[in-house]
Amino acid sequence: MLVAQKETNRTEAYNLGLGSEARHERWAHCHVNWTAIAVGALASLAVALVIGLIGIALGAHLLRPEDRIVDMRKLGIGALIFSVCGAFFSAAAGGWVASKIAGILHSEPAMIHGAIVWLVTIPMLLVATAVGAGSAMGGWYAGLNPNATTSANAPFTRPDALSASATPEQVAAYNTRQDEYNRNVKQWQDDTPRVTRNSALGAITALLIALAGSVIGAWVACGEPMNFSHHRTRKPMYHTP
Repeated sequence: MLVAQKETNRTEAYNLGLGSEARHERWAHCHVNWTAIAVGALASLAVALVIGLIGIALGAHLLRPEDRIVDMRKLGIGALIFSVCGAFFSAAAGGWVASKIAGILHSEPAMIHGAIVWLVTIPMLLVATAVGAGSAMGGWYAGLNPNATTSANAPFTRPDALSASATPEQVAAYNTRQDEYNRNVKQWQDDTPRVTRNSALGAITALLIALAGSVIGAWVACGEPMNFSHHRTRKPMYHTP
């Protein structure tokens, strides 16, 4: 009796045009393929490592402590090209691999998978920089570990102490070297806040470029036209009754 009454009320609601209010809401969720995402993240790291090592071999990335980025305007064009291209194409490769392995044919779930690949890659980059391998993937990723590039410990050698029998010429030379050492250390310490800021800006830029690359790479892999109006004419992604 109660079931019949519910059916009667539902029919009356539809007849009154209230079907959309009476019908329960259904969620059309996007399935996440974690296997594809894991492989895509590994592919992104591998490509970033290869591009970073190529940059080091060609001299684009200088990893010595004294080569800290104090002034962004003095950043070499080679280092800039390798940093931007390395961040973008490595992430694009990861998003492309994830989308292909998952077999995604629509842009929205493909871009979601690309963004998740980026999210999974970030902790891996943090671990790599923590163990000292982040600089091998590019100068910008080294900024994820501030202690590696912005340490206040200056890499200058303090002059050896003089012996008690030092001549006046040796004392004068020692004082000159000591004064130069003190100036270098002071300049190093004064530059450290600026280097910290530049390293943070570089890391943020690299991560945002990587996010764009991962999303675009996954979008390319799905095969849909890369425009924002195609979804109006294509077949629906989800079918709900």
